[in-house]
Amino acid sequence: MMHQMKLLLLFLIWGGVSVSAAETDSDKPAPSADETAIRAAIDSYKAAFDKGDAKAVAAHWTPTGEFVTPAGETLSGQGALEKNFTEYFKATPEAKIELDSVGIEFLSPGVAIEEGVARVLVPDKEPALTEYAAVHVKTPAGWKLDSVKETEVVVPQSHYEQLKPLEWMIGTWIDAGDDSTIETVCRWTKNKNFMSRTFKVHVADRVEMEGTQIIGWDPDKQTIRSWLFDSEGGFGVGIWSQKENQWTIRTLQVLANGEKASGINIMTKVDDDKFTFRSIGREIDGILLPGIEEITVVRQP
Repeated sequence: MMHQMKLLLLFLIWGGVSVSAAETDSDKPAPSADETAIRAAIDSYKAAFDKGDAKAVAAHWTPTGEFVTPAGETLSGQGALEKNFTEYFKATPEAKIELDSVGIEFLSPGVAIEEGVARVLVPDKEPALTEYAAVHVKTPAGWKLDSVKETEVVVPQSHYEQLKPLEWMIGTWIDAGDDSTIETVCRWTKNKNFMSRTFKVHVADRVEMEGTQIIGWDPDKQTIRSWLFDSEGGFGVGIWSQKENQWTIRTLQVLANGEKASGINIMTKVDDDKFTFRSIGREIDGILLPGIEEITVVRQP
């Protein structure tokens, strides 16, 4: 019974993350002369924008260049573009622009498409994000913008700041006992709104139990909450609270046979690669069970 309950309660807290290899700069082919020239033009555009020089910004377009703003307004020709940017810089004299995820694809030797994300920074305001697609054409005066279309980026709601104190748990963790080993993998979900933790309990040469725990921020109760589902058909919830480097998780579970279980798990961070765990106040259908003495869990390299 003790072995079974240890497996039931210990899997509530451990996590890890998979690691993928990143492409290094040395693996990338050298850019062509035309791509280098386009990127130089992009840098020149950014410098003109950051200086608030409307005339220089407009000069990066062809004489008939077209700009579709995030609001859907279409500006045609260098004259209209210069007028628009003059008014913009007058209203926001300290605006700066940053470009991310800039990709360039050549449709022909004289036409290229640039795609990326633009971030306009204005003091005391939230950054304005847009996705853009720009068509560059090769002219006697160099590469010029023939058309640019921007669309607003809808920034998803994120509870990353509320979950950030638990970010140290991202990694692979192992608790190796005399008769079992518990291995857990924890990773961020998209937008870092949740932490997903999958676990496997190994006994001898077989997997005794596995499951998934999701940790997230409850905006209604203003607390961190977790949800657990195991391979035996049980499920449960946990409420997390923090005091310095110690976390207390109050758990309620429904076992596969319908019995109700509860307990208080205490997790203490020792350092980035180690934490301790113990469990107290454990009950199944009102029957008090012995606590789990403190154990140490370590991160895997």
